Amino acid sequence: MEEFLVFTPVEETMARLTWDEYFMRIATLVAERATCLRNHVGAIIVKDRHILATGYNGAPRGVPHCDEAGCLRKKLNVPSGERHELCRGIHAEQNAIIQAAAFGVSIAGSTIYSTHHPCVVCSKMIINARIDRIVIKGDYPDPLAREMLKEAKVEVVRIS
Repeated sequence: MEEFLVFTPVEETMARLTWDEYFMRIATLVAERATCLRNHVGAIIVKDRHILATGYNGAPRGVPHCDEAGCLRKKLNVPSGERHELCRGIHAEQNAIIQAAAFGVSIAGSTIYSTHHPCVVCSKMIINARIDRIVIKGDYPDPLAREMLKEAKVEVVRIS
């Protein structure tokens, strides 16, 4: 008696994820590694539908994370979107760009998927790294970041 594999068709109502949805789900998963006490952010850099680098927000390598050392920004009552230098963490977008540089991966012409709109510091790095497109899910209170990305003609796409 021969055995045959039987494939059950996927429900017709289940739609396939778009590429943007697919990569955003991965960025959301990357955010689960974040050690920031205020916000978990994940980012991935993609080119030609291939993931080049990932990053999440947290302290530099070998330095105690905020979940161990406490949140300096909370202690000083610094609002979100202000005084970025008063934080032991590196933003997810920065970590993804640094990871690409550390491994010699060119990210020019790529797309960065981030769970939140980048701050002005990350936006300047994105512009100079020649990333063409940003796909975001959440917001971040930084009007200068939005203005600079618009001036540099970096496309910003929001998905839910």
